[in-house]
Amino acid sequence: MFELIYPDELAPLIPAADSSTAWARVSGQPGGVPDVSCGPHSGRPEYFPVIAPNGVVIGRASRSYCHSGAKPLHPVVHLHILDREGRLYLQKRSIKKDIQPGKWDTAVGGHVDYGESVIEALYRESSEELGFREYNPVWLRSYEFESEVEKELVNVFAAVGTFSLHPDLDEVDEVRGWTMQEIDENLGKSLFTPNFEGEFMKIRENLLSLL
Repeated sequence: MFELIYPDELAPLIPAADSSTAWARVSGQPGGVPDVSCGPHSGRPEYFPVIAPNGVVIGRASRSYCHSGAKPLHPVVHLHILDREGRLYLQKRSIKKDIQPGKWDTAVGGHVDYGESVIEALYRESSEELGFREYNPVWLRSYEFESEVEKELVNVFAAVGTFSLHPDLDEVDEVRGWTMQEIDENLGKSLFTPNFEGEFMKIRENLLSLL
């Protein structure tokens, strides 16, 4: 499984203080002060680890900077949930979301906070979004994903079993099981997020092998 390697001391902030002018141009914030909005679970300023492709943490950056188009590589987690009948559970993203509102997506997905391990972030996100922690995750793969605004190191896990899922009704509007046939029939119809569709095609056979 992919692991993050943190330095002994706090990693430097990215962008550095002396690059505040450049950050102001990117973020549009007066004086170049980064947006360090508090995470919903911690009450602390929210930073993500900035990493090298091998998992070595080389810095920390705010959510805004990571999504600003500067594209520092930062880790995220995805969890695919299967039941014993072979249905894949997907979450319907809240209509309030800025990105891909109202579309069906991977059951659990979120960022790794600075100081967390990948597996700690996975359990935190599954607890926050769907209210469950009692499962044994199977690591499937890690890969880099790049969009117009960000660059992520995606760590993909799966869990198989009978789970009681309770969407938070804030970030997640609904969750339900889909047969593989249902998913196949709706690919390319703007029902799912592009991220889910791309990842599903990469791991479809891996998921079926777990049943």
